[in-house]
Amino acid sequence: MKLIPVRKDLYEEYRLTVMFDCYKWDPQFLDHNTVARYALALTQEEHEELMGLTEALDRETRAAELFLNTHPKIARPLELPGSMRREIRSMGDYEPDKHIRLMRYDFHPVEEGGWAVSEVNSDVPGGFAEASLMPETVVRFLDGEGNYWYKDFGDILTDAIQEKTAAGGRIMLVHCTCYSDDRQVMQFLGDRLSERGFHVIYGAADHLRFRDRQAYSILDGNEGKIDAIVRFTPLEWLTEMKPKRWQGYFDTLTVSCNHPAAIYAQTKRFPLVWDALEKNGVSMSVWRALLPETVEVKDAAGKEDFIFKPAYGRVGEKIAIREACGEEEYQKILKDVRRHPKRYLAQKRFHSRPLPGGSGEKFHICLGSYTVNGKHAGYYARLSETPRIDSNAADLPVLIEGRNGHDR
Repeated sequence: MKLIPVRKDLYEEYRLTVMFDCYKWDPQFLDHNTVARYALALTQEEHEELMGLTEALDRETRAAELFLNTHPKIARPLELPGSMRREIRSMGDYEPDKHIRLMRYDFHPVEEGGWAVSEVNSDVPGGFAEASLMPETVVRFLDGEGNYWYKDFGDILTDAIQEKTAAGGRIMLVHCTCYSDDRQVMQFLGDRLSERGFHVIYGAADHLRFRDRQAYSILDGNEGKIDAIVRFTPLEWLTEMKPKRWQGYFDTLTVSCNHPAAIYAQTKRFPLVWDALEKNGVSMSVWRALLPETVEVKDAAGKEDFIFKPAYGRVGEKIAIREACGEEEYQKILKDVRRHPKRYLAQKRFHSRPLPGGSGEKFHICLGSYTVNGKHAGYYARLSETPRIDSNAADLPVLIEGRNGHDR
């Protein structure tokens, strides 16, 4: 694994190309540029190892969520919101083969060698265009020669949707329509689906109504039955909508990516049910080998080298790593942990192995590895000067050494 620099004299052209040709409409977060000056290259051996680990984690995750979905008592330590607990009772006949299951597992190289996993983005993982178009683009701008290939995540996901949806069907891409960073994800996927002949509708979560467990659009000019839902609005946001028309998402028969069964693994409290799962024959051995020890906040008292993570945190927000936070932010997070301990988890810290850049810098890497319906589907990486990979991190295209082109 290594970082390959983009040529300095071509970087600005590369950044503009990413913005206008790769749906990267938000190339800046505050004062931070979020288009990395590097590509990440994996060896073929590293790719094969990661692919195997990702699919093994995915098998365990999907087996766990199926068991939890029919054994609600075992799911109690997840501390799901009350409104959500009421609705998951309607998911008892969830049939995963009728839906599209998309997940992204976040890997980090560690100092002692090998990998640690920080989480699974089980509900609404992003990075679609970055995992599809940026690898294709960056090879024209790299400093040095080499043979590289990549997996086109967008093609793989579009294939999966096409397999489950009637030809020419109506697909609602559900997202927070006021956010450009959400829309860029959906626009990329919508363009791919339109190329396949689907009727794509862009809408918010409350633009759907449900009758007889089927989804219907209420958008002017696009009223009527929907054949598939691709949801990019997180479940914990969805359930805060008023009036409560979101309940239909939980038991709909309309093809969904992702079905709300994703919530079991999305909460960072997921490890707290592993003992109970294994007592009932659901192995979590790969997860245990890769995810650092995770306990209730109270159980970390007096233990060294534990960090705190919010149960529903996204993009690295509110993770308490002292040297990655300003002191004011760090103390603010600790105060919130003390006030709301059930909203957080304590996790044994792993020590990320930074990779050298081209000018003496060192960067920490989060390598997101996708699955679609249980199969590996490509990569999305981010790069940071600190061990916490948050909104300040830069997007990093991922290449694999060995040949030219891309795979589905």
